[in-house]
Amino acid sequence: MIKKLGILSLIFLMGSCTLFQPRIPYQLGMSESKFLRQNKDAVISQLNNEKKVYRINKDERFYLLATFENDELVSLEEKELAPQWPQQRIMDPNNPDYNNRYQNQPNQERPNR
Repeated sequence: MIKKLGILSLIFLMGSCTLFQPRIPYQLGMSESKFLRQNKDAVISQLNNEKKVYRINKDERFYLLATFENDELVSLEEKELAPQWPQQRIMDPNNPDYNNRYQNQPNQERPNR
């Protein structure tokens, strides 16, 4: 009786350990439906005859491209977005050309300050 209880508790313990393992979100060869269930924010980026490419935004700088052929994941690519720096405002005092803007243009009038 003690052996059976020990074996059952060991099986229960091993089963609970698998529940706490991290979920693998991407695995080559996984089905498209399983991928979409696990990644609900995936959007189609490209659609060809037998090929679908999904895009997943990871954060503000990186995104992932997952390519499926015949309902099977065949490639993963992580890409970085190109930085889009906002243009500095002309009247911003931190702009290096703020005070020197009209010195190089002698024909224009200076603004009233």
